[in-house]
Amino acid sequence: MSDIETVMRTSPVIPVLVIKDAAQARGLAEALVAGGLKVLEVTLRTPAALDAIRAMKEVPGAIVGAGTVVTAEQVAQVKDAGAEFIVSPGLSQKLGETIQASGIPWLPGVATAGDIMRGLDMGLSHFKFFPAETSGGIKALKALAAPFYRCRFCPTGGITEASAPDWLALDPVLCVGGSWVTEGTLPEIEARARAAAGLAR
Repeated sequence: MSDIETVMRTSPVIPVLVIKDAAQARGLAEALVAGGLKVLEVTLRTPAALDAIRAMKEVPGAIVGAGTVVTAEQVAQVKDAGAEFIVSPGLSQKLGETIQASGIPWLPGVATAGDIMRGLDMGLSHFKFFPAETSGGIKALKALAAPFYRCRFCPTGGITEASAPDWLALDPVLCVGGSWVTEGTLPEIEARARAAAGLAR
């Protein structure tokens, strides 16, 4: 199992996936990986999510993680499903201690200086900036990243194909999370993934 920085540096865009039917998960993962996006975040927003993680892990080259993890119970569930990293919308000490004890790389969500300082207290330096656009966008992240210059970020929330290059141009940003790559038919998704993979610096 790799560390969270390695995960973040693998692809410039991490598709944020909301999967309602686990039977479609493998095909979706194959299209995204074929397009060059290997890191896949399956959000726990649907009953199919855990089965989707298991199905996607069978795709060669896919690095499959669980998103929207907010409880200790979910940590146990995604570990059992084989998740290779965990993403949370926020950061709490109790959840953080559970995830750190699991040994699974974790990308917690932050939106304020206080959030980042709590993360630093826990030994963390890599964060999801969320929700990116409604938390002040690029100006806000630039302001936060200045005092926390050792930290690295994955902005997620409201990021589009058009705005992704501007976010990725920021030095503290290693990747962005986005759902735009998952729209359309499988051939269209593969084409979107290929375009997104091409955004790497």
